[in-house]
Amino acid sequence: MVDSVKNIQQYNYIANIRNNKIQNTPVVSQPNGLNPLNEIAFCAADKVVNKRTELSSSDEKQKYTELLQMVDKNTKKQIELLLKSGILLNSESNDHSTVLDNLYKMAKTPRAEGLSQDGILRDTIATISYPFVITQQFGDIPAEYRQKALAANTAGNTNLIKRFVNKQDIDVEHSGTCVAASIEFNLAQKMPAEFARFAEGLSSPSMSVQKEIKLRNLADNTLDAIWLLNAFELPFKADNFDSAVLTFSPDKNAIVRAQIQTTNKDPLERSPLDVLMQSTFMQVGSQQSYNSLTDKRLGKFNQNDKGLIEFEKTFTESVVEDKSKLSVTYQTVDENARLVGYETDFNTMKKHLTTALDMGENVIIGYTQVDQNNVIINGHEITIIGYKKNPDGKLIFICNDTDDNLTKPVEYTEGYLLPKIHHAALPEKIVADDLTVTPNWVEGLNIYKEMKSKAA
Repeated sequence: MVDSVKNIQQYNYIANIRNNKIQNTPVVSQPNGLNPLNEIAFCAADKVVNKRTELSSSDEKQKYTELLQMVDKNTKKQIELLLKSGILLNSESNDHSTVLDNLYKMAKTPRAEGLSQDGILRDTIATISYPFVITQQFGDIPAEYRQKALAANTAGNTNLIKRFVNKQDIDVEHSGTCVAASIEFNLAQKMPAEFARFAEGLSSPSMSVQKEIKLRNLADNTLDAIWLLNAFELPFKADNFDSAVLTFSPDKNAIVRAQIQTTNKDPLERSPLDVLMQSTFMQVGSQQSYNSLTDKRLGKFNQNDKGLIEFEKTFTESVVEDKSKLSVTYQTVDENARLVGYETDFNTMKKHLTTALDMGENVIIGYTQVDQNNVIINGHEITIIGYKKNPDGKLIFICNDTDDNLTKPVEYTEGYLLPKIHHAALPEKIVADDLTVTPNWVEGLNIYKEMKSKAA
């Protein structure tokens, strides 16, 4: 594999363009008939094991009955479908609470200031029922919120020039949250109970959720895992060598964006729940330096102020899912951001992707677009959620894109997609026999040292 330290410019370049969407992408087809009201297509129902579709205790029956009485007709139908599909009683969450438990808690306890209790509940149910509604599109700031947003964004800043710049920065036209939105989608589709638990905690007055993770999913050595947690400045408590309890929270300005979307959400814009989820995951990846009002970040691993780089993305995926993930770089890019080759052949790449999908894993990939000189001019993150074969035996990959203004999956031929894949997050055992991949903590330490030396 190419040493990421030697290609630090590549990382920064990819990060710089990641907030832009690839244009003129040929879509093979868009599956028809995906109605979020009467179908749960490509969603968590396909992945849930040990499905339970009947309410078995008086507590569950009470919660279910009360919940149905609190929602509108459309949401009621979605809840009924979640029960029939096995999703509502799924308990594969960090504290073993079910989707029903978290929805009920959300309906019965206050939400954070300025958030609609009914709205958050409705958004959570709709998203779990049909994760393709998730989007990364920011909304505009209406006149009645503008002074509040400006005040929040300039708070504590006495420099007049910086205050002027901050006033311009709150009008976000191109979102850099594709990584965070993809992780949000993955959580909603593959871990609905954990998604509901995050939704409840992040929208509560504390605006936080705790999660216990296994340190071995970050690094083989406990001290290396602790180094990563400290490097990312993610609040945690570790009482032993095996696990740590992390605290996830959105940035302080996320509540303003969420309040705006509560009362002024336009079609195809983010829901308040999207705001909270994506802000939280951006906070994790950016070392707690994200600003929801400007969609910009600071942080020690990235010299660019938009998006997350590959290493940051992998760390965020790992802690959110509590799974060991490796970021596999497939494209070879020189110091001028020119695509000069690949680390392996396309058949091997295809094998890696399909093996992960066959294991029940979605694969979040970063893909690129090049100009006539093979220089990368664009980049984006999408999620591969499945595949099928054409009559000629070639594969079609089924994908979700949170930046295409489509609330349904899209499909790309292998001939189109594979050459564009820059990196993918995969379980180590899938690639161990084919490629040598630098562990996440080693990659991060090397990047940090490289950037420190450049700044000296």
